[in-house]
Amino acid sequence: IAAHAASATANSTVTILAPVTITKTADLVFGTVSAGTTAGTVVMSTAGARSVTGGAVLSSTATGNAAAFNLTGNANSTYAITLPTSTTLAGPGTSMTLNTFTSNPSTTGTFNGSGSATLAVGGTLAIGANQTAGSYTGSFSVTVDYN
Repeated sequence: IAAHAASATANSTVTILAPVTITKTADLVFGTVSAGTTAGTVVMSTAGARSVTGGAVLSSTATGNAAAFNLTGNANSTYAITLPTSTTLAGPGTSMTLNTFTSNPSTTGTFNGSGSATLAVGGTLAIGANQTAGSYTGSFSVTVDYN
């Protein structure tokens, strides 16, 4: 009896994802605030609305804004957002802590059919009692990657 060999052909495929890019279009700015005799916080929402607790007082001189980023990636793909835990703003007085970061979308998002998306980031700034007047600055990193 002769052996009968058989063969078949299979295709192989791969999809290479476009690299995710993130570009800052606006900084997180808390605007102008007066320090009180007791500590307080200023919260900047992802929609750019400020609120205050404790001794801090909001000024209408400069209202600030949420941070904004443009994202690009593979069309219709989902992505995860990683926000920092906290960072420090340094200036002429005691450093202030920026934490409780929030984002819109909050933890994941989806690139549109053109492969783009926007991301807004807010946070909570702790202002000390009798905080020294002046300009304070710091930086933070946001990471976006495919799910």
